[in-house]
Amino acid sequence: MRVWKFGNDIDTDAIIPGRFLTIYDEKELASYAFEGTRDEFSKEADDGDIIVGGRNFGCGSSREHAPLAIRGAGVRVIVAESFARIFYRNAINTGLLPLVCEDAGAIKDGAELIVHTDEGYIESAGKRYPIDPVPEFLLEIIQAGGLVAYARAHPEVKTCTE
Repeated sequence: MRVWKFGNDIDTDAIIPGRFLTIYDEKELASYAFEGTRDEFSKEADDGDIIVGGRNFGCGSSREHAPLAIRGAGVRVIVAESFARIFYRNAINTGLLPLVCEDAGAIKDGAELIVHTDEGYIESAGKRYPIDPVPEFLLEIIQAGGLVAYARAHPEVKTCTE
């Protein structure tokens, strides 16, 4: 899986510029992902590619369009030194796996990356980098395809409105 490397403080407006927020189809959103930041992403990203960012990935507004655009491009995993809290939850809620890795900066753009969530590390160029554990219930939401899909598949789970 190819790495798309980004730096620190990549905000949601860099992921999907505000003028595209009237679009709700994730495939169409993907065609504008990182426009003006890294234009080749929308044309060259492939299913299974991985985004690697620095600190505070996904900062800025809480737009759910950002993780949807990334998912629409075929990315299923984002690795970063840290995430903006609302982006982290929006990623999970849309079925993306956000992984915190303090050593994400050592991973090169274009590198191959293998994710070993159960073992607690990612691997690139023969080196292993530890990742923070992801709680099992969050993995279940991601594996279901996001929060809405999880809720539909688990009607026995009570909500705060019941």
